[in-house]
Amino acid sequence: MKSDIKLIDYLAVRRSIPAFQMCEPGPEKAEIEEILRLASRVPDHGKIAPWRFIVYRGQHRVHLGEELLKLALEAKPELSEEMIQVERARFTRAPVVVAVVSKAGPHIKIPEWEQMMSAGALCLNVILAANASGYVANWLTEWFAYDERAYPLLGVGPDEKVAGFIHIGSTTFPAIERPRPELADTVTWVGGED
Repeated sequence: MKSDIKLIDYLAVRRSIPAFQMCEPGPEKAEIEEILRLASRVPDHGKIAPWRFIVYRGQHRVHLGEELLKLALEAKPELSEEMIQVERARFTRAPVVVAVVSKAGPHIKIPEWEQMMSAGALCLNVILAANASGYVANWLTEWFAYDERAYPLLGVGPDEKVAGFIHIGSTTFPAIERPRPELADTVTWVGGED
């Protein structure tokens, strides 16, 4: 594989944009399909595709926000007006939200951990493919990714888990760099003489 300086340049500045800073336009259906096709090229031991996508678009996102608000109020009836608005906007901050759903489970050959890691790789690939298509993106989970009461509403099955919700759209905000870990704090060298 040849070096692609454009990819290197991109990786040096890759940055997620907060979902609340997103706006229209978002990708059209054909663009979303291409983003998902490209994103699906992840490590997948056994070629079992232990994941799937759910794409939320249009007015259905408003409905999801209202239903999630009901669930949030059941758990915390004293929610502030500000938090009520946050709950309502969970799926309308970006024009498109893609759920990456892990279908990891027992397999005769493929460890469940590897299946889950494939779903994680898929989440990042959705971001990369969205960025390569000219859109900004952000990988979020939030409380309802872990609250099985929300699964029927979201279209997630009882034996599935949400790896992430990838918010995709445009922005008028500049990408601001954030602190990154120092390699000395995250790398252990084993072997070599230099």
